[in-house]
Amino acid sequence: MARFRKALPQLGGELFLTDGGIETTLIFLEGLELPDFAAFHLLKRPEGEAALRKYFRTYAALAERFGTGLILESATWRASADWGARLGYTEGALADANQQAIRLLEGVRDESSTGSKPVVISGCVGPRGDGYVPAQAMSADEARAYHRRQIETFAATAADMVTAITMNYAEEAMGIARAAEAFGMPVALSFTVETDGRLPTG
Repeated sequence: MARFRKALPQLGGELFLTDGGIETTLIFLEGLELPDFAAFHLLKRPEGEAALRKYFRTYAALAERFGTGLILESATWRASADWGARLGYTEGALADANQQAIRLLEGVRDESSTGSKPVVISGCVGPRGDGYVPAQAMSADEARAYHRRQIETFAATAADMVTAITMNYAEEAMGIARAAEAFGMPVALSFTVETDGRLPTG
């Protein structure tokens, strides 16, 4: 299915379901090991891919049951250069993993029965560092350069948008927004905040 050419359907006021904590589910409910919480690493094994498909199918079934739209968020929170290198991925292998993660969601979307309700595919981008501790912060330009490759990969797939989650300082989020803009990808930015509502940087 082609990327949505107009406004994303979830902006129209209807209810949309999203998933609810993929790493937590896979580790604590499915008993799987995720080094560095890297869910995308499961794509290396058929049984790991099956576990991811099961996870997303659960939400597709809920969307069908309650008649809502659905946003499928790829298992790529850790699929950027530094985290991939820690797990032994070359640049090419990491791009392949990001593409495979989106193809998996295409399959779930194609087999889902949400009727007239739209299914949106989102490429998930995570922080370069720890999502909860803002150490070794980048400038916005550095962040744009760092995240550019992953977002460029998503732009060449069926992903409809990019979502960056657990951002804990503004400059990294700015860099991601600029990289997404360069490739014409709508982007949602989600931040880690403290109990006072402020970013960890204050």
